[in-house]
Amino acid sequence: MNALTVRQVHVRYLVLHGLRWLPVGLLIPVIILLMQERGLTLTQIGLAAAAQGFVVLALELPTAGLADALGRKPVLVLASLVNLASGVLLVVADSFALLMAVWALQGVYRALDSGPLESWYVDTTLAADPDAEYEKGLGHGGTVLGVSIAAGALLSGGLVALGPLGPVSALTSPVVVAIGLHLVALVALLALLRETRPAAGAVALRASVAQAPRMIGQAVGLLRRSRVLLALVAVELFWGFGMVTFENLLPVRLAEVIGDADRAAAVLGPVSTVAWLASAGGAALTPLLIRWIGAAPGAALLRIVQGATVVGMGLLAGPVGVLVAYVACYAVHGASNPLHMGLVHRQVDGPYRTSVVSLNSMVAMPAAALGGIVLGAIADRAGVSTAMLAGAVVLAVAAPLYLPAWRSGRGDRSVGSGPPVPAPPAGAVPAPRSGSVPPQRDGEPTAGAAAPGRPR
Repeated sequence: MNALTVRQVHVRYLVLHGLRWLPVGLLIPVIILLMQERGLTLTQIGLAAAAQGFVVLALELPTAGLADALGRKPVLVLASLVNLASGVLLVVADSFALLMAVWALQGVYRALDSGPLESWYVDTTLAADPDAEYEKGLGHGGTVLGVSIAAGALLSGGLVALGPLGPVSALTSPVVVAIGLHLVALVALLALLRETRPAAGAVALRASVAQAPRMIGQAVGLLRRSRVLLALVAVELFWGFGMVTFENLLPVRLAEVIGDADRAAAVLGPVSTVAWLASAGGAALTPLLIRWIGAAPGAALLRIVQGATVVGMGLLAGPVGVLVAYVACYAVHGASNPLHMGLVHRQVDGPYRTSVVSLNSMVAMPAAALGGIVLGAIADRAGVSTAMLAGAVVLAVAAPLYLPAWRSGRGDRSVGSGPPVPAPPAGAVPAPRSGSVPPQRDGEPTAGAAAPGRPR
């Protein structure tokens, strides 16, 4: 088998990455409205979606060993099969228990899917050329992700606008098409992803899983030693809770303003496309923010601005005002993610980097699950607008948590000033995944509560 060139690896990575996220775009505008159509209250939706967060929290680090022991391709194939099972179940699920099972399967999928494709890309690129600059390809992957979700959302709006197709309701048809696209993505994965399988097998798998609690404990130890890092991870808790407002509650708020769930879903499709493009534009502005005011103050300011956009979604009377606030919220979100993750990376060095970044990502999951439950209950009892205002406050009050990074001098214009948290002695931590790269936020929201498989 001929070795792949750097360009071939790059193209295959982008194709597989785009096919992975295109179906997600189809689900984002409809999933919450679909569950309401199936008879669930917002409180029940929050409880069902919480299953994904808790499953990911439990499996995120243990499943990291699968890629080492079995290879990236088998893990990604297994993840795809779980995802397909979840999608098929979603088509027929008509009860709270079945919809909770859908989200639990999505949690397994996300835990398996987190990281192997990017790791394959980096390893295979370096195998083709040890001096290759793979960072540009990862950046292109973020662009492809945004465009793919935007295209899927646009297609979803068009499908809903067509109305029911035989026995398939208007809100279910995007799910059916998404399943077809999942199958296409699986075939492409089998055809395009080449790798040399590790020979370690079951022994390495057992060792990796056994070491997972130790990895978590050591990452938590870093948080105890670094006030700056602890504050940054705490931001993720507020962020995960507050994101429920524009992931879960916005479709409901729009349906409330428009007066019809199907029309709201049809409108939200193309608007979601615009929102994701705005998110990509916001991310492109982050270098300017760092130069103008610095990463930490910029991140703090954006937390407040994002809270203000959610207030707009909750209080503005007409659909145009609500949707303008929604697009503005995503633009702010796209700018916030790179700033936050850059601050986290500056605080850690050595073998703990991946563990700490994973921990930062993981804390958002239970926070989002709690947000879905609490804000869903508030929405059922006091109205969607009241729940959105509560979430806006939670987003904004996280701003002061960036002050330790600002004061330390590591979050201002002088990038990298001050030493990162020192790595403990050699041998104190298991080696990270071979060739792995820190998980990418990809400029997207956190919880996954808005759609199965939503980007982290």
